[in-house]
Amino acid sequence: MDNIVPQFIHGEIRTGGSPERLENLYPADGSKLGEVSIASEEDVEDAVRSSKDAFETWSAMTGTERGRILRKAAEILRKRNDELAEVEVEDTGKPIFEASAVDIISGADALEFFGGLAASISGEHIQLGKSFAYVKREPLGVTAGIGAWNYPMQIACWKAAPALAAGNTMIFKPAEETPRNAVNLAEIFVEAGMPSGVFNVVQGGPQVGKQLVGHKDIAKVSLTGEVGTGQKVMEGASKTLKELSLELGGKNPMIIFNDADLEDAVQGAMMGNFYTQGEICSNGTRVYVHKRVMDDFCDQLIQEVQNLKIGDPKDPATRIGALISKEQKEKVLNYLQIGLEQGGELLFGGGEPDFGSGSPLANGYFVEPAAFYTESDNDRIAREEIFGPLMTILPFEEETDVIRRANDTPYGLAAGIFTRDIRRAHRVIGKLDAGVCWINNYNITPVEIPFGGVKMSGTGRENGRAAIDSWSRLKTVYVEMEGVGRPFD
Repeated sequence: MDNIVPQFIHGEIRTGGSPERLENLYPADGSKLGEVSIASEEDVEDAVRSSKDAFETWSAMTGTERGRILRKAAEILRKRNDELAEVEVEDTGKPIFEASAVDIISGADALEFFGGLAASISGEHIQLGKSFAYVKREPLGVTAGIGAWNYPMQIACWKAAPALAAGNTMIFKPAEETPRNAVNLAEIFVEAGMPSGVFNVVQGGPQVGKQLVGHKDIAKVSLTGEVGTGQKVMEGASKTLKELSLELGGKNPMIIFNDADLEDAVQGAMMGNFYTQGEICSNGTRVYVHKRVMDDFCDQLIQEVQNLKIGDPKDPATRIGALISKEQKEKVLNYLQIGLEQGGELLFGGGEPDFGSGSPLANGYFVEPAAFYTESDNDRIAREEIFGPLMTILPFEEETDVIRRANDTPYGLAAGIFTRDIRRAHRVIGKLDAGVCWINNYNITPVEIPFGGVKMSGTGRENGRAAIDSWSRLKTVYVEMEGVGRPFD
């Protein structure tokens, strides 16, 4: 099993029943790290049976008992941060600078937060004269999580933590490009005392996901992915009317008013476009800048981006790593060409870095951070999700006009504004059609607050107390204390 990423079913490592394998590649140089086993149909059925059996035990435990295990797992994650961050870097191509500071720790935060909430999950008592009713909050049963490749450990924890805290069991399918840390998380759960089968991992591509989505014994599916995948999941889930949470894409607006702190605005725009090489669904890739401060904003932005080192993701000094795949690299480079063809002005970037022909990084999937200036909201770079380090800067003058333009998109995941005017800040945020908004910052997503979108950016919420509601169901019980009487007399 050396260099074969396995399944993890009922507390055991398995290589997968399918003879086929996927390649596990290192995005920084295109080298092969190993192979990924693919779950057969029987593997998925075994995982469902295991999860059903484990549900009887896990759901019967008290919230305090479940929470203690989740918090123990969080402790183990933090102790193994450096090791797990390196796995994250090798699978995703992102800089170790990021993975060490955010990826594993944010996953641990989710386990700790929902571990703390587990004991407080409660219902309601309703007095009805002498009779009464009570409302119970119950787990859904066996659930499935389908992850994305940009934050493998974080996403696995964001889905598992509230689901398991509420008493569900979960079958998790990581993205095929980033398969390893989900198995590490499953092993950590067992080490923390979680019963076998509570968290199972199956590997594979769309066919494995399709089997999970359509399975009659799975009560809910939570997906992080692109809009097209979300539409297919919703269609597949309709056959069994199962619960869904869909955290999908966005083409999110960031609005910088003329009274903004420009240093903050520039740093926010960089955070919202170039962190994780731009591969973040909530990124503010449409940056609307007031005409009065446009020149100063662009000058400061260009100066700051010049200081970002692009290169070896394992070098602590690197700030821009590799995109996830050759296909994603080619997609971003294609959009750079589209931006030029449609008349956009390329302010900086827009190419592949030159590491030299002798460098292994020459075979990696790198694209320089880039920014276009355009006055047209109809340019494809201003309307379509790119998922790479490409920022589009657009001018505006009037508040009402920029709100209209910001909302003119089928997406509604995130939005942000920069202004010193507190009245304007809350007035504009109140009119932006997005699920997550920031004032004078961007892409800050602590586990305590709900995260999710509206319109084609998805449905349901991750994190915060709201997540517990989406991983549980209500049962209403009416208790008669006076007798039925004779209702037909």
